[in-house]
Amino acid sequence: MPFAAATQNTSIAPRRLIPEAKRTLMLGLPIIAGNLAGLGMSFVDTIMAGRLGATALGAVSIGSAVWSAVFLFVMGTSMAVPPAVAQLDGANEQHKVGAMTRQALWLSLALASLLFVVCRSAHPLLVRVGVDANIIPLASEYLLALSWGAPAICAFIMLRFFSEGTGHTRPVMYVGAIGALANIPLNLWFIHGGLGLPAMGAVGVGWASAAVYWLQFLIWLSWIIRHQHYRPFQLLQRFDWPHWHTLKELLKTGLPIGGMIAVEGSLFVAAALLIGRLGEIPVAGHQVAINFASLIFMIPLGLGNAISVRVGNAIGRNDPEGARYQGFLGMGMVSILQSVGITLMFVFPAPIIALYTNDPEVASVAIPLLFLAAIFQWPDGLQVTAASALRGLKDTRIPMIYTVVAYWLVGMTTGYTLTFTYEWGARGMWVGMIAGLSAAALLLVGRFTRSSARMIREHQALGGTQG
Repeated sequence: MPFAAATQNTSIAPRRLIPEAKRTLMLGLPIIAGNLAGLGMSFVDTIMAGRLGATALGAVSIGSAVWSAVFLFVMGTSMAVPPAVAQLDGANEQHKVGAMTRQALWLSLALASLLFVVCRSAHPLLVRVGVDANIIPLASEYLLALSWGAPAICAFIMLRFFSEGTGHTRPVMYVGAIGALANIPLNLWFIHGGLGLPAMGAVGVGWASAAVYWLQFLIWLSWIIRHQHYRPFQLLQRFDWPHWHTLKELLKTGLPIGGMIAVEGSLFVAAALLIGRLGEIPVAGHQVAINFASLIFMIPLGLGNAISVRVGNAIGRNDPEGARYQGFLGMGMVSILQSVGITLMFVFPAPIIALYTNDPEVASVAIPLLFLAAIFQWPDGLQVTAASALRGLKDTRIPMIYTVVAYWLVGMTTGYTLTFTYEWGARGMWVGMIAGLSAAALLLVGRFTRSSARMIREHQALGGTQG
């Protein structure tokens, strides 16, 4: 049954609050689990690199930052797919979903090429930014290895978003778990060698990740071929050459999302690169704190994806009041759930850091940063939820401008000034991130409030006909 059919009679009455929250959680929990499993790979990578020393941990941190700078743009551009699928599904036009997703796979090939080239050209960038000279060679080799996974991860993301848009999110959890579990023995094998492979150290972390990406892509492809849920969409029933009009429509929605996600991510990437100027210990401490904060962030990110689908479904069935309700419901849910992560960071900082490293110098940097990470959990959750709700409305261009203002004019300016002018060290960049995320939350929540209210007024002016 299409997901839209299960939500056809959504009410916005207060008595529907708990049932609607449950529906969002049922849709979002597998995505959260899949995201946590995916970031679990980064968690394992960070722990295993940390056991190799501060230089190896710093190399993985810097390499991951460069990868993330482009991958976030790739992922953001691909996020045009779930609301587009959800709106078609909500309008009972399932026959159009497969054709659009085939074009999205062509788009994934172009995005993979971009990711591949950047990873293999990163050395001059690291030199220009001024990253510690001990870290650069190892970080560059790590990226060369990781680049071979670019085609697989880009195609995997498109297939995943297609499935999410149809309301079938459980495979995200399964495939993510398989990848996270496979990453452990592959890391051990590539890092330490054996069975004919030489020990590769931190570079082996990149090769292990690339192998996992190909494994996950093949599993997703097999799942879609075999599972009956996907048959009405006829995704693999035929071959289509690139259709420029469809690609243009995807890019019209996706490029602003990619820009918005990349601008947000670039704040964190630039923070890592600038902290890299301060030496091995600060960048290692930063990597530990940001990795745990990223694990917690998977909760609002996963719910955000679910909210985007629910908002898109409501728009597809011509129900802007339901779309507004789903957006604000999601923001409230995320604000409550973020309290869990905040409590963990404030109450158990030392045990959390001990999971990553036994180096007292690294821990002395990481613990204060973890407290700052706790502070930005609420604004971070609100901004990602509001951005997701706006994607469901296909309102993406103005939010992209808002993120440039919030993350760079507010966040990066504050962080750079505190770090290098006032010599706050790594803490200065983190205070800048708090400022940027807070500004983004205010701007994006305000934008969703205005955009959804305008759509409701237009709907009522046309007589309030619901499709």
